[in-house]
Amino acid sequence: MPNVIYILKRLQHMDKSAMFKKINSIHEKTHKNRFAIFYDMATCARKYGAGYMDYDLFEMYNLTPEQRDTYLTRGRNNQIDKMFNKKEFINKLESKEQFNKNFNKFLKRDWLNSTNMTKEDFVSFTKKHTEFFVKPIDGGCGKGIEKINTNDIKSIDKMFDDLKEKKVVIEEAIKQNEDISKIYPNAINTLRVVTILKDSQPHILCTYFRIGNGDHFVDNFNSGGMVAPVDKDTGIVMAPAIDKNKNLYQKHPMTSQNIQGFKFPFWNEMTEMIEESAKVIPEVGYVGWDVAFSNEGPLLVEGNDFPGHDIYQLPEHTPNKIGVYPEFKKYIK
Repeated sequence: MPNVIYILKRLQHMDKSAMFKKINSIHEKTHKNRFAIFYDMATCARKYGAGYMDYDLFEMYNLTPEQRDTYLTRGRNNQIDKMFNKKEFINKLESKEQFNKNFNKFLKRDWLNSTNMTKEDFVSFTKKHTEFFVKPIDGGCGKGIEKINTNDIKSIDKMFDDLKEKKVVIEEAIKQNEDISKIYPNAINTLRVVTILKDSQPHILCTYFRIGNGDHFVDNFNSGGMVAPVDKDTGIVMAPAIDKNKNLYQKHPMTSQNIQGFKFPFWNEMTEMIEESAKVIPEVGYVGWDVAFSNEGPLLVEGNDFPGHDIYQLPEHTPNKIGVYPEFKKYIK
């Protein structure tokens, strides 16, 4: 009876149409009974904090209970976030203006805040930088970002006035490391680094290479990009990249450059920078950092106070069917 009550409560707050689409999709792949799939979904939600999206994404229908218990699910990710991140300090990371102020040392690029910049500031900035990005102060997942080339500006005065009306930061375009740029030159391909600050000591839990694809100038997995796991000790890409449609790429489809086996430059410098960054706001101790690389070294792009959990343990990257949760459990109660 407790399971039935739990299932009924869950049904009140979920997108039932989307859930049943997932059930039908899994039924077509596995030929398992639909009600059995639904009941198993509910069991995974209760035991492991896995919603129907996790159940499908991680292919939990193919996992044993012991294997399922190794996955960092949305519910578990929420718990870790609440454990390490205090709400009143989150804006220091979420707001791009606050982030740039707090981590200016690690940005290694010029930037302006539209709300307090003068026309002289903007004109000087555009003379110095032929390409720059305009980012919503409260944006995320690569949404709302504009890439501007000064050669395309018809009126500096009009652009200045337009930007003053928006809450944005204006950032010098990053000049990407030439070896990383060879893989995909149309986006800044970043490294996602997840850290936990435990007893004032930063710990790197996992590292993933995020790569652009197609016509996109962002590398976000949910915006057309792809992702590949990186060995956190050596900086070597351990497996093929995968996109949201589960296509695998040992080489980039547009450049034919190797992804699997690629070794990141400046790995020790990156590690030192991230460990120092993780101590800047100790009240936000669970962070997903996005790191870019220039020819001179690593630099911060942004920090995410609610690191996603989906890209770290995709089935194609976990052939042993073991997720990342055991590594996280070392630092949480």
